[in-house]
Amino acid sequence: MPPTRFEPSRIKNKIKREDVHRSSRKSKAQEKLKRRLTLKEAERKDPSLTKKRVLENVPRTLDNTREFNPTIIPIGTSAQTKEVTDEAGVEGTESKQPAPGQMDTENTEDITKDEFAGHFDSTAPDFDPTRAPKVLVTTSQRATKVSFQFCEELVSVFPGAEFIRRKRGHGFEMGRIAGWAANRGYSTMIVVNEDTKKPNAMTVIHLPEGPTAYFRLTSIQTTAQISGHARPSPHYPELVLNGFVTRLGITVGRLFQTLFPVLPEFEGRQVVTLHNQRDFLFFRRHRYAFRSSEKAALQEIGPRFTLKLRSLKKGLPVLENISKPPPALEFASEEDDATSQGPEDSVLGGQEGTPANDKGGKGGRMPSASNDFEWIWKEVHSGHQVTRTRGPSEGRFTFTSHESGDHSICLSTNYTSGWFSSTHIRMYLDINVGAAKPNVEHDRDHVTEMADKIRELNHKLADIRREQQYQREREADFRDLSEATNSRAIWYIAAQIVVLLATCAWQLRHLKHFFEDHKL
Repeated sequence: MPPTRFEPSRIKNKIKREDVHRSSRKSKAQEKLKRRLTLKEAERKDPSLTKKRVLENVPRTLDNTREFNPTIIPIGTSAQTKEVTDEAGVEGTESKQPAPGQMDTENTEDITKDEFAGHFDSTAPDFDPTRAPKVLVTTSQRATKVSFQFCEELVSVFPGAEFIRRKRGHGFEMGRIAGWAANRGYSTMIVVNEDTKKPNAMTVIHLPEGPTAYFRLTSIQTTAQISGHARPSPHYPELVLNGFVTRLGITVGRLFQTLFPVLPEFEGRQVVTLHNQRDFLFFRRHRYAFRSSEKAALQEIGPRFTLKLRSLKKGLPVLENISKPPPALEFASEEDDATSQGPEDSVLGGQEGTPANDKGGKGGRMPSASNDFEWIWKEVHSGHQVTRTRGPSEGRFTFTSHESGDHSICLSTNYTSGWFSSTHIRMYLDINVGAAKPNVEHDRDHVTEMADKIRELNHKLADIRREQQYQREREADFRDLSEATNSRAIWYIAAQIVVLLATCAWQLRHLKHFFEDHKL
């Protein structure tokens, strides 16, 4: 039996196929409208059908279809707690259930002993609920203006945040910066990563011992991009966390809690919301206004963005190959490498090693620890000996040539392996040529106080710039208002003149008719 359903796609003529498809869609839409109208009429006559339809038509989401996870903490009413326990298949009616809105004893003890407990410990001698935690905000290397603007937005959100641009080059890894920030009293470090000139990730590091959370960053809208946004005030905002019900979620929520003071300033009426839904964290900041005793109006301040947790690790970021020295220069003792020349007029410093290589094989042998070397640094022309050092086969040495000219390095060892041995010794030298190595730590102590003063001055300048910008905006608004008022006044005067002229003309015409009627 041939199929009764006709497929418009089998029609070869394009125009005819489009007409059939269009009429098919129209007929389906009409049938759907008829069903909806019929259902609406039936629900109007019987309201119980509406309740039944609402109970049956529940959308399937990741939250209501999620399988039970032992890490989910049953917080809420007693009915919700019983439902989660039944899903877990836990038996035993005599087990103690937590009170509505509370966690069990085990989870409570774990939270009081986690990495963030010091931020909420009211028994600590230096505990101050009104003190804003110090937060360091920086970017990845080679960041652009877009990331800098987003970091400025984060500084306006977190009360104790400070933005420092990250320098380029070796020595500014995340692990080093985290250690530097921990030694200077910062409690959290935020690193905004940039890819293709757009912020795409954010790393939040709790100092001084971690953990480290890595988030994917999407859907960024700055304050200027939000229509009708409000201006932020310097008050400490409130923090609202929604949907953090698992052990991992509570850890992430407490991580964000450490970015804000324990006690907010309610007179500012600012609230920061982190809403967890389908494993996405939606960030919003609003200001609420009490229009009545029952309702409050919200005005968004900004910024808004979305986070998705990718990893949560204990501790700080690890520095890879932190003790590995840079590639050293290689000087061989074979005749093929006899053309190697020593440095001229330099500061010599580094470390040396002497692995012995067998000329006939692929492997090698290391000399014993008792073998030592004699290092001689002398001028080539005069033969004047600058320094002479005797030491083991491996070690570190440093000395300076104070006179200009060509110098040579003379090496000798008492290592031998026989009369007819074909073993050769290969030397590895790491030589620093140039000025003496500066003492960075010593110089840093001298400029720390000046750097703090300059940083404070920069903050004051930033405040002055913001105040000047605010005054300029007020002057611009006042100027626009004045110009609009003047333009309206001009039109009003012109209208008055027209009315006056029309009135004069009417009076003259009326007077003329009066004289004509009375023949005056």
